[in-house]
Amino acid sequence: MKQAMIIVNPSSGKEDAVDYVEDIRSILTNKGYEVQVSQTEKELDATKYCQDACEKEFDLVVSLGGDGTLNETVNGMVDQQHRPKLGIIPLGTVNDFARAINVPLDPKKAIEILHSDNTRSVDIGRFNDRYFVNIIAIGSVAEAIYEVTPEEKTKFGPLAYMLEGFKTLTHQKEYPLKIEHGDQTWEGESFLFLAALTNSTAGFEKLTPEAEVNDGVLHCYIIKKVNMVRLSSIVTSILRGHLKDDDDVDYFTAQNLHVSSEEKLVTNVDGEEGDSLPVSIDVRPAHIEVIVE
Repeated sequence: MKQAMIIVNPSSGKEDAVDYVEDIRSILTNKGYEVQVSQTEKELDATKYCQDACEKEFDLVVSLGGDGTLNETVNGMVDQQHRPKLGIIPLGTVNDFARAINVPLDPKKAIEILHSDNTRSVDIGRFNDRYFVNIIAIGSVAEAIYEVTPEEKTKFGPLAYMLEGFKTLTHQKEYPLKIEHGDQTWEGESFLFLAALTNSTAGFEKLTPEAEVNDGVLHCYIIKKVNMVRLSSIVTSILRGHLKDDDDVDYFTAQNLHVSSEEKLVTNVDGEEGDSLPVSIDVRPAHIEVIVE
């Protein structure tokens, strides 16, 4: 009999995640799976559960939670000798990866996709010794975003990230960055640096419209030193999906990066606090199979 694991974060989806477990179990049982439910209680539980599923050669792992739960689940799957198919039921604040791969944000509709036998190969990013599915960000706005509390996420949704980010715009600060990719090096002052795998970031589906989930590259944006007038123009470019064309933005693609700074800077990885610089980033092309419609 095929085996499936449901990894559920009980604090996701306004704490109603467990209400969806039986619907998922029913679908998977009817498809011939023996189902195990693993409920997270603390940080990295999802990673450990997924590693266990890989070692026992499960056929499917379903992530029931937000981007944080998904990130931890993927970290337990990447580079394993056996990698199960991945099902995604988004219950978080933003659910960027679900947006990027066209999984419905309505949990009930997303659960229905588990009836499907279709999969899509997706890229995974490596960040030092961890992995990510959406984006790496470096700069004032990036540091502000991971300070958003769970309570603020529940109350304001994606708007919480915008409100926290806009607070930083009143004291724009640029940082010295050195970005090495291939045989090229960019060095200078930057307000914000982004390295994206998908087209959705903090709920903005036009931030990186060039990015595909399986194109094998990082889409990188260096937003340079700007004043408030130019910053408003950049925000407009983001909303229109034209960020790479802005005069104060350098855009390039890369398969690997090394980012360093003379100042102590902490990164933002899929919306959570990451390692301090320097960091190395690269791509695992078409590394995981995700269930899609």
